[in-house]
Amino acid sequence: MSRVGAFFDVDRTIVSCNTGRLFVRDLRRRGEISFFRMLRALGWMAKYHLSLIDLQWVATRLAGEMAGKVEREFADRCREWVAKDVLPLVVPGAREKIEKHRSEGHVLAILSTSPFYVAQPLAEVLGIDEVMSTRFEIDGGLFTGRLLGPACVGRGKVHWAEDLVARRQVDLSQSWFYTDSYTDMPMLERVGNQVVVNPDPRLRRIAKRRGWPVQDWRQPIAAAALGAAGA
Repeated sequence: MSRVGAFFDVDRTIVSCNTGRLFVRDLRRRGEISFFRMLRALGWMAKYHLSLIDLQWVATRLAGEMAGKVEREFADRCREWVAKDVLPLVVPGAREKIEKHRSEGHVLAILSTSPFYVAQPLAEVLGIDEVMSTRFEIDGGLFTGRLLGPACVGRGKVHWAEDLVARRQVDLSQSWFYTDSYTDMPMLERVGNQVVVNPDPRLRRIAKRRGWPVQDWRQPIAAAALGAAGA
């Protein structure tokens, strides 16, 4: 018997900001990257928000820069950082929606471009079993400098979602996807139920044209609905 899935993006959806920017600035504060590398990374993220850059290329480039580093050290560092800087930014509406889908027996999944080392600890706290995100290849405890499969971006998100379909008998035509980004259009068009959350300008226009719900999760959903009704 097929099951319904509920797929959640992370940046500007579950959390209120771009976690990549937070991480890069944290690296700079610690003196682990140069000012030039920080500006380069922030520039890539700005272009991503405007859908002006190929994130598969960016992810491949970043994976290459990880070559030779110890995976366990990076994982521990990310887990500490997520607990300190990311978890406080989880928005109320995301928690409500996750619990709603859980109560309905749906398969909960994070579907995010963020590295697995960011998405996994976040999923553990939120009680989300499935994590589909950008992964780096490991050999002998060290990063090889290559991605493990396609980056979880654009059509790559469809690739990883269909992997879940095969493992958990999820019916995408009955499933839900929540995201803020125009770059997620392939996945939005693959599911039966689309909801855009604090969308970028291009996705907002498309949502309006197609009649997709647009929500703001920065406050509790019930409170937002009540406010709209009284307006």
